[in-house]
Amino acid sequence: MPTLDLRRLIILLTVATALITFANSFQASYRSQRDLLMQQTLQANYVYAARQAYSTDNFLLAAQDQLAYSASQLGSKLNNADYLQAEVDRLKNQTDTFDMVLIIDANSRALATAPSSTGLKGQILVSQGAQLLRNNHTALISAPFIGSTGNLLVMIAAPIKSSTGVYLGHITGSIYLQQRNILGTLLGSGYRDDGSYLYVVDREGKLIYHPDTARIGEHVMANPAVHAVVSGAEGSQRLINLKGIDMLAGYSPMKTTGWGIIAQTPTEIPLAMLNGLMLQTLKYTVPLLLLTLLAVWWLSGRIARPLWHLATLVKNWHAPDTLDLLNQVRARYFEADQLRHSIAEGISIIQQQLGKLSRESLTDPLTGLDNRRGLRRALDQLQARQRPFSVITLDIDHFKQVNDQFGHDLGDQVLLHLSAQMRACTRSDDLICRSGGEEFVILLPDMDLDSASALGERLRERMANSPSPVGIPVTISLGVAYASPGKHSPAQILKLADQALYQAKQQGRNRLVAAQLGEFF
Repeated sequence: MPTLDLRRLIILLTVATALITFANSFQASYRSQRDLLMQQTLQANYVYAARQAYSTDNFLLAAQDQLAYSASQLGSKLNNADYLQAEVDRLKNQTDTFDMVLIIDANSRALATAPSSTGLKGQILVSQGAQLLRNNHTALISAPFIGSTGNLLVMIAAPIKSSTGVYLGHITGSIYLQQRNILGTLLGSGYRDDGSYLYVVDREGKLIYHPDTARIGEHVMANPAVHAVVSGAEGSQRLINLKGIDMLAGYSPMKTTGWGIIAQTPTEIPLAMLNGLMLQTLKYTVPLLLLTLLAVWWLSGRIARPLWHLATLVKNWHAPDTLDLLNQVRARYFEADQLRHSIAEGISIIQQQLGKLSRESLTDPLTGLDNRRGLRRALDQLQARQRPFSVITLDIDHFKQVNDQFGHDLGDQVLLHLSAQMRACTRSDDLICRSGGEEFVILLPDMDLDSASALGERLRERMANSPSPVGIPVTISLGVAYASPGKHSPAQILKLADQALYQAKQQGRNRLVAAQLGEFF
């Protein structure tokens, strides 16, 4: 008797399942912590971007206020060159807010400039900024453009007006975007030194500020965060940037200019510490897991081996030595041993009943005709003997309507009526098969296509012209095909006949279509 039972083995497998469940829980814990960490990083980046947007807004407004105050003092002094130069020098050097300060008159002539080395004094300016000022006699903060000095810059301007409100010119302060200045210091300071960085885009999605100054002026609207912030949205999202790097980005628009500030961190950075911690944990758990899996594998083998032998023998139960081989199977536990005895008894009974069931398995119980198994056996015999044959496939037209209108009992009588008509039209060595509900196949050995078509047509006419058990004629549709020895398989010929039957239905039913091999092969 076996020394182990299935219950104890299941308990051992349950322990293994618990260990696997622990591994799944470990993975789920990692994922939840990873998601939480990424969410915290996204929130931190959003908060930082919003704070920087607020600070930069205040910086630009303060710079604009400085220029506005100076502009209010210049209305009566535009003819005093020394005063104008002293004022621009003061604004340039007092706070380092501006890289260049410029006073122009209503005709865009430069009246004073700091630094004076720009060489613009006395010139009529034609840059994009000068054109913007001529068209807008108001205070403004410009979009980035190339100035008269050849620098990519942002211009802050305040109008100079007379005591009566007549426009006299502008005082402007320029911030060079590709040089170190107070704006860059404001945006680049105070952030985490872990690979995170911040950048600024204008309303068109062009970089105004970036730690890599070579990228300033680049259009980055394809970046999802840039597209969102330029549209006025604020928030955070995980994205793949234009360099193909997975990023956690927070963004916020500026109220004064409509620029967008984006703070972002490579996703791998906040996850690096978590990955290290999880790897350290795995270092201690993997050996135990491997030992557990090894034990599960060994125990599963003890369970599966006798069952595998039994399954193999059942698959080949018809072999004459199956019962002897069953007695040789080593059943390592009680349930396998009982299963072996049950299989042996079952196979013995099946072999005793096999002769009786053989014919029944080949016959349709309603009509007494051969079924699909009988058809397959006959086709195999014809193929083995290389005999030519024709095949007719047919079914009853609108048989479902017969069942629905008259009931299934009369539907069965119609099937028996058709079976009788087929027997009357065929020879004694022809095979009639019921292949499905109202579908039939007639196998005609040594009969050519024309003769088979004529036989099928006689059957069709008998059905169409004779009353059925429901009181009215029931019609059929037929497809005929011929198989020469060795040229096509029985499956191909049956398919050909089915396709011909399909054509008969498509052409209106109650007809026969004879198929030629060239039509489908």
